[in-house]
Amino acid sequence: MEYPQPALTIRKKNRSMGLKLIAVCALAVLMMIPAVLVSELVRERTNRAAEVVKEISGHVGGPQTFLGPTLAVPYRIPPSSPNLPASTGVYLIFPAQGMADVSTTTAERHRSLFRVPVFQAGLKLESTFDLRGTASASPHGAELDWSRAEIIVGVSDPRGAIADATLDGDVGATTLTPSELGDRLSLSNNESKLKMILLGARLPGATEPAASFRVRSTLKFSGAERIAVLAYGKTTHVIVRGDWQSPSFDGAILPTTRNVTHDGFQAEWSVPFIARGVRAEGTSDSVAALGATALGVSFIEVADAYQSVNRSMKYALLIVGLVFLSYFTFEVTSGKQVHPAQYILVGLAQIIFYLLLLSIAERIGFDLGFLASAGATVILLSANAGWIFSGRRHAARALAMFSLLYLLIYLMLRLEDNALLVGAFSSFVAVAAIMYFTRGLDWYGSFGVSGPPQQGIAPESSSRPA
Repeated sequence: MEYPQPALTIRKKNRSMGLKLIAVCALAVLMMIPAVLVSELVRERTNRAAEVVKEISGHVGGPQTFLGPTLAVPYRIPPSSPNLPASTGVYLIFPAQGMADVSTTTAERHRSLFRVPVFQAGLKLESTFDLRGTASASPHGAELDWSRAEIIVGVSDPRGAIADATLDGDVGATTLTPSELGDRLSLSNNESKLKMILLGARLPGATEPAASFRVRSTLKFSGAERIAVLAYGKTTHVIVRGDWQSPSFDGAILPTTRNVTHDGFQAEWSVPFIARGVRAEGTSDSVAALGATALGVSFIEVADAYQSVNRSMKYALLIVGLVFLSYFTFEVTSGKQVHPAQYILVGLAQIIFYLLLLSIAERIGFDLGFLASAGATVILLSANAGWIFSGRRHAARALAMFSLLYLLIYLMLRLEDNALLVGAFSSFVAVAAIMYFTRGLDWYGSFGVSGPPQQGIAPESSSRPA
């Protein structure tokens, strides 16, 4: 006669190592639910920061784009029938050479925890005109009114004006005022959408057919985030310098030379006519592509906290999964079981790491925020390993492993272009290591079934003697 085994022993036998590993992986995926909630919080804070940037930019002028001195000549096309109105428009003639010199000084405006880079810029925009052979691209039948021609300068947001805009050159000096030919110039096509407010001045005796002259406009404007100058000359040379230590050079054409130091930056662009891709003269519609030639400098933070935290959230599943696999490896090598509830607590500690990172990085920056939050999380997870597995040896192993893991996450955030390669390679190495340490494991074996049978209970193979 055989003695029945206790129900507890049967349940333990049915609980194999393989099923436990599957359950651990499922828990790691389940932890992505609170991770999504944290991601929504990061997105909310990011949107709030964008609102602050927009609010402050509205006071100082926002991103600024400038058009250097350009000749604008109104024209009229007589109607083909007496009953039809005449067509009118503005014919634009760009200078043969454009020279722009821009000097900027920057500061940061604070609103609560949010910071916005703002700048003040002094601009000298110089143009050299040669009007011989102009009006070759004027509409058929157009009559150009040279007596009303103006030298115009464009600015994207005049609210940032700090001083009056002036114009001087071969024919005297004057102050620029809102253009009488129209207050706006729309430079919009499939590649760009830009509207500029036009400031203009008449230069009698200079703006006439076959004339040659030089003019220079002096501007002083404030703005936020970005400053750019259009490639307004057939050949354009632009120099931008400033004291910002982390500029980003953007636009259709990158600078030919750049120099960034701890004291600031200087960048130079040289754009030949063939590279500009816009004809030398024409109606406003025919030169709309000029809006895509902006030569710009953006004033950015080296490590934007919200952008960095958002990028780190992309590795949440990787870091949770690797920590869970580490605990599972400790579990296998120590022979002591870890309850699913303990895995959930470990996962929650890692999710809270992102909350700590976000809240601290807002105040002291991402680098120090990551150091503080990752250090606290690694110490907690390592101490927890010591509590669970009842040994300082496991706590020390956990401290070393988790320190390397969080250091790896930080490096991936800083490597940017090589982050995917490093992350994939590291994951491969981690899985290979777990395969090695569990190479002798009986995956169909049971947890915790060992030792002699309990008193009063016969072994499974024994029977009562007759």
